[in-house]
Amino acid sequence: MAKSRASKILLSIPAFILLAIVILTIAAPVISPYDPDAQSLVDRLQGPSAAHLLGTDALGRDTLSRVLHGGQFSLSVALITTLFSLLVGTALGLLSALRGGWLDEIFLRINDLLLALPEIVIALLIIAVMGPGFFTMVLSVGVVAWTPTARLVRSMAAQALSTHHVEASKHVGASRWFILRHHVLPFGAGPVLAQAALRFGLLLVLLGSLSYLGIGVQPPQSDWGSMLAEAQPHAIRSPWGLLVPGAAIFLVSFCVTLLGNRITHVLGGQDVLDSEPKADTHG
Repeated sequence: MAKSRASKILLSIPAFILLAIVILTIAAPVISPYDPDAQSLVDRLQGPSAAHLLGTDALGRDTLSRVLHGGQFSLSVALITTLFSLLVGTALGLLSALRGGWLDEIFLRINDLLLALPEIVIALLIIAVMGPGFFTMVLSVGVVAWTPTARLVRSMAAQALSTHHVEASKHVGASRWFILRHHVLPFGAGPVLAQAALRFGLLLVLLGSLSYLGIGVQPPQSDWGSMLAEAQPHAIRSPWGLLVPGAAIFLVSFCVTLLGNRITHVLGGQDVLDSEPKADTHG
């Protein structure tokens, strides 16, 4: 049954598209036709041709090569931030549900406060204080990205802890670690994994927005967001500079969201767009 469910997820069209994009970005140093930073002002703002399949930018750099190399940075940063938020959110959510009491109340209030504020606003404030850069970008997004995951994990854990299985385990003297490993984690693994997929797409857009504003990735490094910013002044003469990285961000985000919802449906969990199960009315 587990293998059948996994095959339904992995053999879906969004999964194939994502796999193709990941393979292309990983193989960018090998398959890129040009050095992504090689400039040729003679060839600036060209359209698609045999020499440059996706045209060139304002400095004559090959757009295809830049998209492939920029995808490495965009996808890796989004993945790191997603994993960070998943680990922190899971740990805090489990701690809140297991300990309960005043610690749970404090967690809920802090979580509500952070969820009420737009993530990009908090990220902008942190970057304004610490300055732009790779570490600051990951930290600024990671500080607030864990909140939906923590809320979901806390709710799923609280729901699991109220089941008859857990009550029976407590009566026979099972340790908290045993209950956590055998009852709580398997109960919420599906919804949490599905939400992580959704969060990856959202964080990819958020990180791209920061780079578009010029406070994310810094030259000479580039990603899809910074490519959009560089191409915007020349959008009329050479729209390919906007269309290609924009389409890459949209395609990855869209496919990841579809994949997350497919995980939810296959595993029979709640929709990933709902950050808290309806059965949990606490807080």
